[in-house]
Amino acid sequence: MRALSARPGRWQGLAAGALGLALVALGGGAGGWPAALGLIMAAAAGGAVVGQQPGRVARWGALGVAAAALALAAARIAGAAVPGGGAGLWAGVAGVWLGAWMLVALVAEEAAGRRGAWRVLAPAAFGITLLWLWEVAVAGLGVPQAILPAPSAIGAKMAAAADVLWIDFVQTIVKGALSGYAMGAGAAVAVAVAVDRSPFLQRGLLPVGNFVAALPIVGIAPILVMWFGFDWQSKAAVVVVMVFFPVLVNTLAGLQATDRAGRDLMATWSASYWQALWKLRLPAAMPFVFNGLKIATTLALIGAIVAEFFGSPIKGMGFRISTEVGRLQLDMVWAEIAVAALAGSAFYGLVAAMERRVTFWHPSQRGRAGGPQRR
Repeated sequence: MRALSARPGRWQGLAAGALGLALVALGGGAGGWPAALGLIMAAAAGGAVVGQQPGRVARWGALGVAAAALALAAARIAGAAVPGGGAGLWAGVAGVWLGAWMLVALVAEEAAGRRGAWRVLAPAAFGITLLWLWEVAVAGLGVPQAILPAPSAIGAKMAAAADVLWIDFVQTIVKGALSGYAMGAGAAVAVAVAVDRSPFLQRGLLPVGNFVAALPIVGIAPILVMWFGFDWQSKAAVVVVMVFFPVLVNTLAGLQATDRAGRDLMATWSASYWQALWKLRLPAAMPFVFNGLKIATTLALIGAIVAEFFGSPIKGMGFRISTEVGRLQLDMVWAEIAVAALAGSAFYGLVAAMERRVTFWHPSQRGRAGGPQRR
């Protein structure tokens, strides 16, 4: 397996070429879409093998030809997929998946050590392949729309209901999740400093905090909705409760992880507690703080959406999901899920980018800034 992954283009290219010839046979010579697909797959496999040869222009030119051929094959299969598709359909699906795997492996190998858009090129290609498999499987297996809509139907619904999705996004993400995230994370850092300063709080507050953090959200959310009303304020309160303790625990761990040599040096300089905090301990704790902040990004979105299940005005992602499920409008439900997933990924990426800027000095960030460290 190590030898296979070391040079993926040659062996997987040969396998894809063999599948292409098999598809030619299934198509009955030169006729039928399996035959055309087989020829395209064979060409893609040959281009990928050539792409392993020296010369950057030759490699990327061959990979571009292979990618275009695979895209044509994928479009041909998606257009021909009907319920109860025969062996030719699924053989074509297997061939395109293998070819896509080969291309993603080659692109990932070529993009190793690069920054910017190169870092997301291989994951984006892999995600597109998964969406294509979803599309073909729904059509080929005849899955009803009420059970699982195809990605094309979800995309069409997102375009048709963009105004509704935007209103729900502002209500849930901007007003509920982001405001609660800012308040909860800020309060957690302030309380962490107070707990670090006071041994009494260390013994008294942390056990209570662990107890509250273990409470289920489905038990907290209805109470907070009754306390703060049905608008976004109650959702922000739920988010505050969910993000507060992960950030608090990680910040405390960072403040207590300062090396003894640094603390002794600050004591030698007669630095006060606050001077040592601002100049040494808090900067050294930033990797821990950002670890908690990244964990809290997903918790904030989950808390805001789930809280809307227990009462909200006639807008918001949670309200829309619960309403459309009852009406069996699964395409709208998946459209809301897609918007939440994109917003969560962007939010996490923003926090991770801030972490790289702030903690550029930390060993965990050195390889990310300039690519993987190779020996």
